[in-house]
Amino acid sequence: MLTIKNLSVEVNNKKILDGLNLKIESGEVSALMGPNGSGKSTLSNVLAGKYGYKITSGSIIFKDSNLIDMAPEERASKGLFLAFQYPVEIPGIANSSFLRSSINSQRKIKGEGPLNIKKFLEQTKKVAKELEMDEKFISRELNVGFSGGEKKKNEIFQMSMINPDLAILDEIDSGLDIDSMKIIAKGINNNRDPNKSILMITHYQRLLDYVKPDSIHIIYKGKIVKSGGFDLAGTLEKRGYKEFYETENENATQ
Repeated sequence: MLTIKNLSVEVNNKKILDGLNLKIESGEVSALMGPNGSGKSTLSNVLAGKYGYKITSGSIIFKDSNLIDMAPEERASKGLFLAFQYPVEIPGIANSSFLRSSINSQRKIKGEGPLNIKKFLEQTKKVAKELEMDEKFISRELNVGFSGGEKKKNEIFQMSMINPDLAILDEIDSGLDIDSMKIIAKGINNNRDPNKSILMITHYQRLLDYVKPDSIHIIYKGKIVKSGGFDLAGTLEKRGYKEFYETENENATQ
């Protein structure tokens, strides 16, 4: 699904990602964990095609295509979705209109006709109910007046409607209370699919208590320093990141 090799990225002439390697298979749910400033959000923004990031080396292959050569809208139509760490408010645009336009734009690129409005609305109500969202949120202005938890639910709502091949969830758990966390986790688990993949970016284990990933990757100073299975989350919870910093520093001096 996604293969990243030797990816190095600079922002304002400062290296943020430094030879990062990462592979995510179809059907795999992965977690990327690391402290502030380690490069987690930079990676998500680079994958989505956000401007302002200079790729100095490496490759990103998504579904056998070079992602680096694609514009953001091409990446979306290819099946990539990013749930933002800080979802923006867009006054004057209804949540449903934004979502329907996004889906229809992708369908147009693929040579498909526009959505059936009746079926679209039926699906929005179904997904909203699963996420315990009031149906009124569907017709409200996009994220305007939403609480932090409501904005995060709305990101999962959009993901569930768009049904991407690869969903990148950038700190989808930040700022959530335990009840919202469980609802978000349920929405993520409902999107598990043997032909689709999810990359969850997070600081803490708490989300992983509800969404058990197939693999966990630890990022430090812009590179993956450790990969493993779900048990790796328990090690982090007990020992923190320090052990992996020390290992990486030892390797750097050898």
